[in-house]
Amino acid sequence: MSLYDSDFHAWALQQAALLRAGKLAQADIEKIAEEIQSMGRGEQRELESRLTILLLHLLKWRYQPAFRGNSRRYSILEQRRRIERHLRQNPSLHAKLTECLTDAYGDARIEAAQETGLDPESFPETCPWSFADMMSPDFWPEA
Repeated sequence: MSLYDSDFHAWALQQAALLRAGKLAQADIEKIAEEIQSMGRGEQRELESRLTILLLHLLKWRYQPAFRGNSRRYSILEQRRRIERHLRQNPSLHAKLTECLTDAYGDARIEAAQETGLDPESFPETCPWSFADMMSPDFWPEA
């Protein structure tokens, strides 16, 4: 069993040391490239996750007005800040926003139905808001 398979942390430290020493022939370039690519996918998954949470709370805000309160309001504000920060730290993700938003809305729609007890058909099939609207501090979807 390789070090990569048995102790990823030790493998990563070893590979970093090899790269820093300029010993590229000894480094596992293919696995290093895979790991770097995986990190990029992880950043996209993080964006989708944050968008899902934001959309979930916006849907609940819109479709359950009787349950609007500070907890939901602060969750929306928090996700907006986290998304802004994540995009600032990973500006290339702007090119993936449409794809991420589509995927996140599908997930949020299912979660909103589950959490509210409303039929999934109660929610629009596609995201009813633009990214700019969702992120605007003045945007609070009304019934």
